[in-house]
Amino acid sequence: MTAQKTPPPSPPAPAPGRDYLLVFGAAVRRDGRPSLALRHRIEGALAWWRRHPGTMIVATGAVGRHGRAEAAVIAERLREAGVGVDRILVEPCGRDTLESVRFCDRILRARGDCARVICCTSTFHQPRCALLLRLLGHRVVVPPMPHARAKLGRYRHARLVAKEVVATPYDALLLLARRALGSV
Repeated sequence: MTAQKTPPPSPPAPAPGRDYLLVFGAAVRRDGRPSLALRHRIEGALAWWRRHPGTMIVATGAVGRHGRAEAAVIAERLREAGVGVDRILVEPCGRDTLESVRFCDRILRARGDCARVICCTSTFHQPRCALLLRLLGHRVVVPPMPHARAKLGRYRHARLVAKEVVATPYDALLLLARRALGSV
C-alpha cells in the first residue's frame, strides 16, 4: 500500500498593501523655495494624492546647492496643501537618483506593506526612476506629470533628455552590480 502524499499548504494570500508615491527631489532656490521642476513634481504628486488619499507619500532628496534638504521642502509644501503628517515620510539623504531609489527602497521594505510605487518626477526622468524601482522588484506606476518643456527651451530640454539616455543604463548597471554583491 502506498502512502498518499498530502499537497503542500498554500501560501497565505498577500496582504493588500498600500501605494507609496515617491516624489523625487530637484533644486531648491537660495531663498528656500522649490524650483520650477520641484514645484511640478509636487503638483503631480498632489494630483495623484487627491484622487487616491490613502496613498503614502515619500519625499526624497538631500541638501543641494542651497538651503534645506529637497525632501524637507517637498514635505512642507505637501503639508501646506493639506496632506496630513501621518501620510508623509521624509528621506533626506539621497544625493542623486540612484541613492534616492536605494534609500526609498529600504524604507518601503522596512514598512513591509508596499503594493505599488507611484513615480512622481519630471517626465524626462520618470523612465530612469521607474526602471530602477522595477529592478528592485517594485510594481511601478508612471502617472502623468506637469512639465515645463516650453519654459525650458529646446536646448535645455534636449540636454536633460540626453543626460537620462546616458544615466539610465549607468545607474541600472550599478544597481544590478550592487544587488549581485548583496549591497543594495
